[in-house]
Amino acid sequence: MDASSAVPYLKRFSLTGLVLTLGIVFGDLGTSPLYVMKAIAGRGKEFNELLIFGSLSCIFWTLTFQATLKYIIIILRHNNRGEGGIYALFALLKSRNSWIAVITMVGASALIADGIITPALSVTSAVEGFKTQGSDINVVAIVLLVIAALFIIRQYGAGIVSLFSGPVMVIWFLMIGVLGLFRITEYPDVLKALNPVYVIRFLSEYPGGFVLLGFVFLSVTGAEALYTEMGRCDIKNIRVTWIFVKISLLLNYSGQCAWLVMQGGMAEGTNPFFSIMPQWFLLPGIIIAIVAAMIASQTIISGAYTLVSEAISLNFLPKLKISNPSVNKGEVYVPAVNWLLWIACSVTVILFRESSDMEAAYGLSISLAMIMTTILLSLYLYQKGVNHRLVLILLMVFLTIEGSFLMANLSKLRSGGWFTVMIAACFVILLYGWYFGRKIKNKYVTFVNLKNYTDLFRDLSKDTTVPKTATNLCYIVKANRVDQVESKVIYSIFNKQPKRADRYWFIHVNRLDDPERFDYQVHYLIPGVLVKIDINIGFKVEPRINLYFREILKDLEDSGEIDLTSKYESLKKHDVKGDFMFILIDRIMTRDYKLSAWENFTLFLHNISRKLDIGDVRTLSLDPTCTIEEKVPITIEQREYKRIKRII
Repeated sequence: MDASSAVPYLKRFSLTGLVLTLGIVFGDLGTSPLYVMKAIAGRGKEFNELLIFGSLSCIFWTLTFQATLKYIIIILRHNNRGEGGIYALFALLKSRNSWIAVITMVGASALIADGIITPALSVTSAVEGFKTQGSDINVVAIVLLVIAALFIIRQYGAGIVSLFSGPVMVIWFLMIGVLGLFRITEYPDVLKALNPVYVIRFLSEYPGGFVLLGFVFLSVTGAEALYTEMGRCDIKNIRVTWIFVKISLLLNYSGQCAWLVMQGGMAEGTNPFFSIMPQWFLLPGIIIAIVAAMIASQTIISGAYTLVSEAISLNFLPKLKISNPSVNKGEVYVPAVNWLLWIACSVTVILFRESSDMEAAYGLSISLAMIMTTILLSLYLYQKGVNHRLVLILLMVFLTIEGSFLMANLSKLRSGGWFTVMIAACFVILLYGWYFGRKIKNKYVTFVNLKNYTDLFRDLSKDTTVPKTATNLCYIVKANRVDQVESKVIYSIFNKQPKRADRYWFIHVNRLDDPERFDYQVHYLIPGVLVKIDINIGFKVEPRINLYFREILKDLEDSGEIDLTSKYESLKKHDVKGDFMFILIDRIMTRDYKLSAWENFTLFLHNISRKLDIGDVRTLSLDPTCTIEEKVPITIEQREYKRIKRII
């Protein structure tokens, strides 16, 4: 079975779909046993039974409330045409004021920020397993090589990786479950920790117990992938596989805790995850852990691509090159994000070097992201008409849990949490500048009815006193209605150096959810003078508009609908084809209009964000040799407080 044939199984409930879902959705969440108990036991102020039982109880109930109740039972039910994630929640909201947009930006930025440290932490924790055998290997060098391989592979698509990752994760979860069960049989009393009383005792009696919640929270990082990746997997596949995943996780956590209690503590430099393995299985176990960590990293990388592509579609980010390497809409590849993440992950490894230091930096941003998701979910349920008391209870329960985790994670701010907070802040600034800068500009976007300009088009095309710009003049337009066009296009043609042409073309590119949609429609608005073309392409179709436009012209010429021969007499008699020129318009805010200080600052951030925008020439694959990028002013009606006067 190849990558493309696997897609139908992902989108329906089946055994194959269950296996593939394990590799796509549960990589990050499933590899948390590599470092969670190591972090808790290594930072406990004193080792005793309450530390182990209390932390295990916190892990169990955190997985139950956050992963099972919040994501599996509640959030997965609310998706945007099968797509999940924080941007999907934003898209579902009917009312989207500025604060809701900011909440979405903060949540998305926090997810990407923690996504940078996740591959570094997972892979480093797995590679450090070799140290348990007394090996003196260069962990940093190996981790950097593994991470490099991860990001280089991504440019070729994740289809083959998905097929490989599913069976590997089955082996992984079976392995950690069996290893944990083996240790539980040696000390079955550890299961008493599932009693929620131990949560209360841990937080109230153990010294520094509340602070250790920040490391307990690491057990649920990756839960966002349950929602973000649902666009690639059937919801039933996610829910059923979660039963298997949760049992395996709890068995392993319990086994580690049983081993810790029996050992009476944890020696410095050891990891209870590897310590519970039989000596003869240690080397295979380390290798499986490294492969599982690589798959977990792939989950995070895919989530970052999904977040960025959704941000672009909702105009939170400038246009970046995006490709769809498979027929599965949920799988996208964003080259710029791929190389940025590679650099950021490598810097993280070099900066922190050891997994214990990365653990201190991990979790702060993701707890903030979960709070933002909870707020958006509550707003959506309220707007949907769910009983407001029920919504309020849900909001208070999850805000209490996630707020506690956030407060506990704030203790990590100085020891490494600043790193992910700084990265998240940079992304927030980028998103804010682009989104609200466009909002300011779009306040002044107007559309006009083309019927009011019919005579003007005819007269200009025949006016020989106006220099001819091109035989065929083409504009990329965004007006969905056939009889409308943006006022900036009219300004460009008639006001900004009038542009005479024998024929004007308005091209509207309509991106659709159907992956293979590939057709067009032709509207003759002014016969022989003005033509509008709607090009309908699915998300899998590369937007090579220049090529498609040439094919459309050939169809129209072959059918006798148009004559593309040049109108110049010297060229016409030799049957030379007429020339074409594309005009792309950028609207600029001039200094003639007074804006508020905050609006000016927002536009300043917007202009910085624009430097990442690849532009319509590259986005639409236009021919740069026959394309003009033109600037037109944004017109704002403002009250004249003082007018200059003439003196004699």
